[in-house]
Amino acid sequence: MAGYRGKRAFDVALVLITAPVWVPAAGVLALLVLARLGAPVFFTQSRPGRHGQPFTLVKFRTMLMGPMPDAERLTPLGTWLRAWSLDELPELFNVLRGDMSLVGPRPLLPQYLPLYSERHRKRHLVRPGITGLAQASGRNALRWSDKFDLDVEYVERCSFRLDVAILWRTLRSVLRREGISAAGEATMPEFTGYE
Repeated sequence: MAGYRGKRAFDVALVLITAPVWVPAAGVLALLVLARLGAPVFFTQSRPGRHGQPFTLVKFRTMLMGPMPDAERLTPLGTWLRAWSLDELPELFNVLRGDMSLVGPRPLLPQYLPLYSERHRKRHLVRPGITGLAQASGRNALRWSDKFDLDVEYVERCSFRLDVAILWRTLRSVLRREGISAAGEATMPEFTGYE
């Protein structure tokens, strides 16, 4: 259940091979965020990784600072970045550092840890991913319980072939701009327990 042999090597190789494309793109986006939203350019937050161990997730900032609800703080630039999943480009550095994988369950908030069912805790047996089976199957249009079921299914079926399929399906989903947010939410409502 810890992932297939060569998964880490595949992650690093793919990130490095594509670096001539995504590194300059990340530089341009960083300047754009700085010009439109000011500093800080990056949003950082502690998230639980493999076996629940915390790491610092890095994304482009998409919201204004302040106590307003997320839907009000989300900027037009932020909406565009999220629509194309470009806010997550800096997470490729998390992959290089070994905090994350290209494919795996999305790293969620630490306060969710005690709320998972015993079965859904299995989502932390592998490195979290930039995308995963849940993201390739509906993204934020899915209910939390459905997302967690797909995360566990990924952990139980993890393979090179599945990773390639998920990456392809994710690309297709992003290009079609499907499942960007739940109805009436900037992304997803907070997970407070099972329905």
